[in-house]
Amino acid sequence: MPLSDLLAAVAGIRLGAGVDPAGVALTGVALDNRAVLPGDLYAALPGANVHGARFAAAALQAGAVAVLTDPAGAALLAEQPGASPATVLVADDPRAVLGGVSARVYGTDRPGGAPRIVGITGTNGKTTTAYLLEAALRGAGLSTGLIGTIETRVAGRSVPSARTTPESPDLHGLLALMAAEGVDVCVMEVSSHALALHRVDGVVYDAAAFTNLSQDHLDFHGSMEAYYAAKASLFTRQRSRAGVVVVDDAWGRRLADEAEVPVTTLSSRADVEADRHVALDVPAGAPVVLTGASGPEGDLVVRQALPGGHNRINAAVAALLLRLLGVEDVTAATDADVTVPGRMEHVDLGPGAPDVYVDFAHTPEAITATLSALSAQAARSSPGSPVVALLGAGGDRDAGKRPLMGAAAARGADVVVVTDDNPRRDDPARIRAAVLRGAREAAGAPGAAAPDACYDVPGREAGIERALTEAGADGVVALLGKGHERTQTIGEQVTPFDDREVARRAWARRSARLARPGEAR
Repeated sequence: MPLSDLLAAVAGIRLGAGVDPAGVALTGVALDNRAVLPGDLYAALPGANVHGARFAAAALQAGAVAVLTDPAGAALLAEQPGASPATVLVADDPRAVLGGVSARVYGTDRPGGAPRIVGITGTNGKTTTAYLLEAALRGAGLSTGLIGTIETRVAGRSVPSARTTPESPDLHGLLALMAAEGVDVCVMEVSSHALALHRVDGVVYDAAAFTNLSQDHLDFHGSMEAYYAAKASLFTRQRSRAGVVVVDDAWGRRLADEAEVPVTTLSSRADVEADRHVALDVPAGAPVVLTGASGPEGDLVVRQALPGGHNRINAAVAALLLRLLGVEDVTAATDADVTVPGRMEHVDLGPGAPDVYVDFAHTPEAITATLSALSAQAARSSPGSPVVALLGAGGDRDAGKRPLMGAAAARGADVVVVTDDNPRRDDPARIRAAVLRGAREAAGAPGAAAPDACYDVPGREAGIERALTEAGADGVVALLGKGHERTQTIGEQVTPFDDREVARRAWARRSARLARPGEAR
């Protein structure tokens, strides 16, 4: 697109001194100089440690024809040999205009330039709800795209995701690609970081959903109020057209009142007024039935439900989003098996082994929900068998939730093994101590683990082996926190680590030891 057209369409951008836009045409937008292709606009943004303008010369060598930056970046460009001759665009807050710039360059702001888009936000349940919805849309005969924590899919092709919600140039490029590939609907997870950092600017969601809000990411947002405000911004007229809001918690009820777009409310609580209700205390495997507030007329029946009451709510949200998208036969659309990687994912260790589940639960509420589901399942299938929870907490992240996570594990399991998650640059022992403190403070209460059944085991592989040993052949093991992840980050080092594969190795070692004469259990 001609640079002059971009300047006319997007407010808040001005040309650098002495720059003539005539003859300059843009073919893409890149935020990382290593991803620049010929014809791109390079967005040189201020960073936490270094300004992106420092890499402008490399971006220009790779073929960038213009640079978007702030006044400080423009000054840096003028000091760099090989960077100053660039066509420079200046914005006081370039990140705030980057979404609009990307939408205009990739054409996603024009009719037919992007598929219909669904955005799902909330502390817990985004990934599962997205997978359930995407599978149901395929079941309804539509071509789909998926953007989320685990992967990005375009009409059946998949690549791993670097973050839950991409930066705006990558996002609009993906949406344009999906339109070109004939995708009808794109289902997206929308993180609070993405909303606060302008990653989804320029996108208007045909439907949006809010699952819940509980403590997480306060290292970034600073307060629950700011965290809520980021999530709630998805339900403004600038960002969406209609929504589904779960009103089980006070944050959801507040959002239903404050949303600027029409919303359908959903609750699993009989004491909460909502447009639709879903029951959780039903037999395992029973269909998810959404009743209307005024009675059974117009009930929706969802055939797909993963284990646990929280997943019944996720399935109900997906059903209501289907209706917003115009899918009438929700029951038929949801008649398919769905596996969500790392979400209540069963790991088969073979005969004579405990039941092992890998789950991404890394907030107190998610841990409670997962262990409640697994405890109920264990009570039905193997009464009296122990439920063992293994967990840690991420380093360089919200430290306030660590003891709360430990407490949730102790209240929901018979045995708690505290080990390492992704310590990053944080002290692993300090993280474990905080989680273990919460576990032992909650232990000993009726229905909770005993204080002497809460263990500190450094090293996640050793922790997994200890959890399997504590469970024995008849127990249930919940490996919490890392879910679908295939790496572990300790310090600056990222190494391969998959809870599923590690559990298989650990059980094989234990089985081999037990097979040797005289070996103790």
